[in-house]
Amino acid sequence: MSESATNIDAPSETVRFVLDGEVIELRNVDPTRTVLQFLREDLRRTGTKEGCAEGDCGACTVVLAELNRDGDDVVVRAINSCIQFLPTLDGKELITVESLAREGELHPVQQAMVDHHGSQCGFCTPGFVMSLFALYKTNAKPSRRDIDDALAGNLCRCTGYRPIIAAAEAMYDAEADKDWLRQPAVRGQSKKHKPPAGRVAALQSLQRVDGLQYILNGRRFFAPTTSDELARLLALHPDATVLAGGTDVGLWVTKQHRELKTIVYTGRVAELHQLDVTATHIEIGAAVSLTDAMAVIVEHYPGLDELFARFASPPIRNAATLGGNIANGSPIGDSMPALIVAGASLVLRRGRSRREIPLDGFYLDYQVKDLRTSEFVELIRVPLPWEGVVLRSHKLSKRFDQDISAVCSAYRLELGEGRVTSFRMACGGLAATIKRATHTESAVIGAEWNEKTIENASRALAQDFTPISDMRASADYRLRATQNLLRRFYLETTGKLEQTVYEYGRRG
Repeated sequence: MSESATNIDAPSETVRFVLDGEVIELRNVDPTRTVLQFLREDLRRTGTKEGCAEGDCGACTVVLAELNRDGDDVVVRAINSCIQFLPTLDGKELITVESLAREGELHPVQQAMVDHHGSQCGFCTPGFVMSLFALYKTNAKPSRRDIDDALAGNLCRCTGYRPIIAAAEAMYDAEADKDWLRQPAVRGQSKKHKPPAGRVAALQSLQRVDGLQYILNGRRFFAPTTSDELARLLALHPDATVLAGGTDVGLWVTKQHRELKTIVYTGRVAELHQLDVTATHIEIGAAVSLTDAMAVIVEHYPGLDELFARFASPPIRNAATLGGNIANGSPIGDSMPALIVAGASLVLRRGRSRREIPLDGFYLDYQVKDLRTSEFVELIRVPLPWEGVVLRSHKLSKRFDQDISAVCSAYRLELGEGRVTSFRMACGGLAATIKRATHTESAVIGAEWNEKTIENASRALAQDFTPISDMRASADYRLRATQNLLRRFYLETTGKLEQTVYEYGRRG
């Protein structure tokens, strides 16, 4: 991207993406117009529905196909179109529910929904179909849990899940549709032309070496392709909104109706998609999706499996980034307690300068971070576990899946000859920031790992946190729940959990 790319008088480039076998080129659309608005209002593709407009209900689900990090294959994933800004489609393939049927023949996913009566009122049905389509293209033999997880972001108000599950299990019975990208062109304001044959070649033809600059009526959207260019753009536009997955920033527009003058999008920065495992660390670029980041973290820290399975929904995890979740600084962000106790650190960049700080020193106060003007999170470094370390996290929320935490706690434990040689605990939802429970840690380290130590640690928690009451939980509930989750961790690590649950069941 040249110097003129940041000049408001520089010519604006078009946003280019593939839809139904055609390259769509857009010029005169608002940079914060959502994909859902474009589909329904501009293209009149009303199969994609608007429900919550915040990524919760799944009625707006579409599928994106984009090149992998190496650029030699295509990744297919479901996302929520209601909070995705249109320019983020640049260089990708958009697939909607109208894209699936071909020449009057339903796609196997759609046919299975018909055969098993998977639609009642029908409002949520297109979203379910698209989530199942993403599963169909990525998992040839899903388990029941895989199906449940794939549909965790789709809500059915008619309580019709049983036939939808049946459709998911039967959709592989039909002969696979090998040519699901070829479709007739659609009408609209866009300029269209045929991309090269083949999914990979079509997307490769749309990639930009110098990034995207999109300008309309003084509002700017930049999508740099290198970390150097990202640093330069943020230095030139210190007040710019940094956009990652859009799962939070999208709500600023759809719910708070903010007007964002300058947006710098991190999703095309090659270095920020780094995902490596070294001899000592997992190194995760700030633009790596939660889906990809969590898979690698759980591989090395299997005790975090349940937490990450309950972290938002698949369409949100597919769009959101680990770097965005961290930089957001929410006191109820579920990834941070676990990363803090693991000893994660952040590589922060401003201009040509970089510095590395521990994650537990990043949050200074409510929505206040140790992040300087024009500085951004470039890399997350998570130490690999060592022999004897136990790391787990517990989340408590009103709904089991896809809900914001009332409390979320994480623990790292090491024992030696029955005594605690190292212990870390961090909590979200109990303070203005996610932070470590230092009094609790002191009550545990050096003591025997027994019930007396846990009772002392539970009392120390009251010194670490003074929770608030809000719509999710009262202050008293939060503190008691966190104390009980600590007891649960003790029971899990000593093998006493099942027996304790059994005894409580007999009493009740």
